[in-house]
Amino acid sequence: MANIPDTWSETCRVAIAGQGEADVQFSAITETVDIGFGDKEFDAIATVRGARLVKFNPQEPTEITLEAYPLEAGTASGTTGKGFFDLINTVSTTTPFRVDNDFTREKYRIALLWCTDSNKVPGNQITSPAAMALRVIAADGYFTSVKPSFTDGVLKFSVKYKVAPFDKNASSNVRVESIDGSTTMTLATLATYTASTKF
Repeated sequence: MANIPDTWSETCRVAIAGQGEADVQFSAITETVDIGFGDKEFDAIATVRGARLVKFNPQEPTEITLEAYPLEAGTASGTTGKGFFDLINTVSTTTPFRVDNDFTREKYRIALLWCTDSNKVPGNQITSPAAMALRVIAADGYFTSVKPSFTDGVLKFSVKYKVAPFDKNASSNVRVESIDGSTTMTLATLATYTASTKF
């Protein structure tokens, strides 16, 4: 059994992948992660008898917000994330690295991992040594906002990712999984993200 922590603290792994592309690691420039899982709300309909009838509403989208400190406009190459503007627009083929506003909307997968094994990245399988882990994955979502701010004398970015709870076939776009550190439990390696494979 792994050494069980009191809390998940200090570190979190962050990986982002476009469809058909490799995971890009953003942990080194990310300060905070906020996850707003879509609410599964309902309305209460009052009858003339004074009773209440429950009417379920569709689940709302999930939003993930990153606060980060990139030094570049985006990630030109490699598996280390350097910026975020290329996640909401297309990169120009000219040099220097340039991102212009356009009408494209590309789908992305984001994976977040908390783990007692400091060597693991979000998509890796956890087998030996035994480790405790919690992973949140969202696929087929879109980056909807990249907002830089220099009000505190340091350039900080707020980046928002938004995903519907289900796709058009009613298959889940969001997965949460954990393992307790026992030697018989593993966290499977994420498959390459494609139009037909989310996780």
